[in-house]
Amino acid sequence: MMTSNCRSPQAQAKYAILGDVHANLEALTAVLADAREQGCSHYACVGDIVGYNANPAECLDIIRNMGMPCVKGNHDEYCSAGDALVGLSPRASAATLWTRQRLEPADKQWLRELKYTRLLAGFSLVHATLDAPQSWGYVFDKFAAAASFNYQNTSVCFFGHTHLPIAYIRDAAVRGGSYSKFKAEPGRKYFVNVGSVGEPRDGNPFAAYAIYDLAESSIELRRVAYDIDETDAKVRAAGLPDRPKPKPLTQAFATFALQQTR
Repeated sequence: MMTSNCRSPQAQAKYAILGDVHANLEALTAVLADAREQGCSHYACVGDIVGYNANPAECLDIIRNMGMPCVKGNHDEYCSAGDALVGLSPRASAATLWTRQRLEPADKQWLRELKYTRLLAGFSLVHATLDAPQSWGYVFDKFAAAASFNYQNTSVCFFGHTHLPIAYIRDAAVRGGSYSKFKAEPGRKYFVNVGSVGEPRDGNPFAAYAIYDLAESSIELRRVAYDIDETDAKVRAAGLPDRPKPKPLTQAFATFALQQTR
């Protein structure tokens, strides 16, 4: 007979939470290898599997064949639709049109059927914001995070879209900043950006993802080296726009992060 203090296998799961893969096969492969080394038993994705880089079908196949729970990102939507592209940067537009030509109808159908939000093992996933997940708004500060907290029904929600690994916390107030590892405490809500596997934008070129250890209630940011030169070579060979070089964070953002995590 199971005693009252036994924990279910799901409650002791260790999730690798990744997102913004953006068709970067080298980065995705490196992240999954690192997650296995870290003992991750489950996986989830906050969207944008495709776009920008040269291996959309391969990355989609890996995530789909793993049965990885995933929400829809804006590039997943753009690349699986046939609509005219409005308001995108020249790089995003070129990559979207190129990707549309290389995905099979079944690939596009799978992407179209992804939900904007998902609930897993007591936590939730969204690509952009919880208040309007289909509008692709950006969460760059605590004020934008506060709007999502109003719709957050779980203690922890993971998101992406900005490619910046930042954690926001709501208790008596909303605060946030950069993180390496912290414990999710009862009575608080956490809105956590896991960074980007395929295209980090925080000045660190290494792939980023997060590990959520449900047994410890801990969330850890991981950075993983991968073959950047190979990814860049594939982009050039495909005729896609060059990938931007990583830039250091602005001083304003760095100061915000330091102030909010003391």
